[in-house]
Amino acid sequence: MVKDKDERSLPPTPSPEDIQQWTQLMARGQEMMLDFAARQVGQMQEHVGLFPGLEALWPDAGALADPAKLAKAQVALWTEGLTLWEKMLSGSSAERQRIEERADRDRRFAAAQWKAHPMFDLLRQSYLLICDHMLGSVDAAEGLDGRQKEQLRFATRAFLDAMSPSNFPMTNPEVLERAMETKGESLLSGLAHMLRDIEKGQLTHTAEGAFELGRNIAVTPGRVVKRTPLYELIQYSPATETVFETPLVIFPPWINRFYILDLNPQKSFIRWAVERGLTVFVVSWKSADESLAGVTMDDYVIHGQVDAIDTIRDLLGVPSVHTIGYCVAGTTLAATLAWLEAKGEAEKVASATFFTAQVDFADAGDLSLFVTDEQLGLIETLSAEKGVMDGRYMAATFNMLRGRDLVWNYVTANYLKGEDYPPFDLLHWNGDTTNLPAKWHQAYLRDLYRDNKLVQPGALNVAGVPIDLNQVKTPTYVQAGREDHIAPAKSVWKITHHFEGPLRFVLAGSGHIAGVVNPPEAQKYQYWTNEAAVQTLDDFIAGATETKGSWWPDWLGWIAERSGKKIAAATARIPGEGKLKALEDAPGTYVRTP
Repeated sequence: MVKDKDERSLPPTPSPEDIQQWTQLMARGQEMMLDFAARQVGQMQEHVGLFPGLEALWPDAGALADPAKLAKAQVALWTEGLTLWEKMLSGSSAERQRIEERADRDRRFAAAQWKAHPMFDLLRQSYLLICDHMLGSVDAAEGLDGRQKEQLRFATRAFLDAMSPSNFPMTNPEVLERAMETKGESLLSGLAHMLRDIEKGQLTHTAEGAFELGRNIAVTPGRVVKRTPLYELIQYSPATETVFETPLVIFPPWINRFYILDLNPQKSFIRWAVERGLTVFVVSWKSADESLAGVTMDDYVIHGQVDAIDTIRDLLGVPSVHTIGYCVAGTTLAATLAWLEAKGEAEKVASATFFTAQVDFADAGDLSLFVTDEQLGLIETLSAEKGVMDGRYMAATFNMLRGRDLVWNYVTANYLKGEDYPPFDLLHWNGDTTNLPAKWHQAYLRDLYRDNKLVQPGALNVAGVPIDLNQVKTPTYVQAGREDHIAPAKSVWKITHHFEGPLRFVLAGSGHIAGVVNPPEAQKYQYWTNEAAVQTLDDFIAGATETKGSWWPDWLGWIAERSGKKIAAATARIPGEGKLKALEDAPGTYVRTP
């Protein structure tokens, strides 16, 4: 007997076992998700005061720690969205087309499932309408100064990113489809991921155990030739028969591990430089413990960078070294150059290269929004017991700057869909946090980000010596990332207004990491140069010449002109063969210290 059409379209009746499984799973899942949401909102509530003006937009924001009121707020949010949607439907077809096109471009809603069902299609477009409306409310808010409005805009974007329908299982068709396909196992896997992250207090981005220092990351051959309480000095083995006379020392960020520049042989800037005839040294900073609680800028300049420079000069018998400062280590390198200038010892540095480093924080981007008296007080509270700032807090801050990509994307994929984490060396490095000396961290935020003292002549002292960046005459190469969200290009550009020596500025495609770690063999991105004397970044871009691919060869040509003759790669150029005996193989001990 042939069944009629309506009967054939009915889904199969679930078995008692299926019903029991789903009932139990939904009960467990609901309990865990509500608990998770309450924890997160509770933490947000504790710090609502960190964003002045927040209450002006959401008068009931302080009540969101209550799960019932959170649910009520979500209902109100979507109700407002439907109201806006009704208004848009009665408006122009051009406006409707704009919203549809924007929804299609948004990666969160790129899957076909979002358009396959009218309800989810309406949901995603309504959400984007809400975003426009609420961000417009920020722009129209009265009684706030410019900084408060920027803080409110950042907080609003973060709130809207968190409230995206893609972040909730019942409003994400991809999550629902996968849950049905796996009979709920994907949700259980996701909950296991979430609970593991809650336990360790850090969001996971990549497969655990996929990478091991010295095995498949940080594998460029070298030896640790010096260890101090603050850093280890790694000297890399020459890969050519002759090397440039002037060596290179790299100062990586002291808020991260050094191997961002030595991820693997294909991406390694360190290996690439060694293979082109440079004698390369790298400082590996120690992750702070109680023994470093009293460390200040004086220590990072005098006992860190200057000490490493003098050590290399003495080891190799050379008058000067090339230096590279990445991110915050570039900020410190600027202070080091100014201190050497004030001491009459500027000749110790043959050149200085800055990777996405800021010295003038007048336009420091979204990170500056986190530097308020309340937040500085919070940092002091969090680190009061041991004088050390847990690196996970810093990692969370950087993740928040790109919350959609580095937080919610993983919540959706790994918590809601239960997907396994992919092996990704860059994200492994991103999660390999280091602790910071709290006293120095607070001073950095207060004196540089908030008060911008580094560019004020004499406003800062290093070891009792007033420093002035305007006196620095060291030949300088400055690289900035066009899409950098941590050290914005327009902020990095400001270094050109302070140094007095010859300076080359290069604007690289991509951001804070990919803009730097871009080997020529990858044939990715591009960079811009401009030989004219211009005053603004906009003028630089307007007259710039674009070159496809990596900027590394441009830097190599610049550094080679200042590196002297080629000499045999023998004696002290081989790690452990000079005055300093090798302590152990690279990557050393400090990079493994929690």
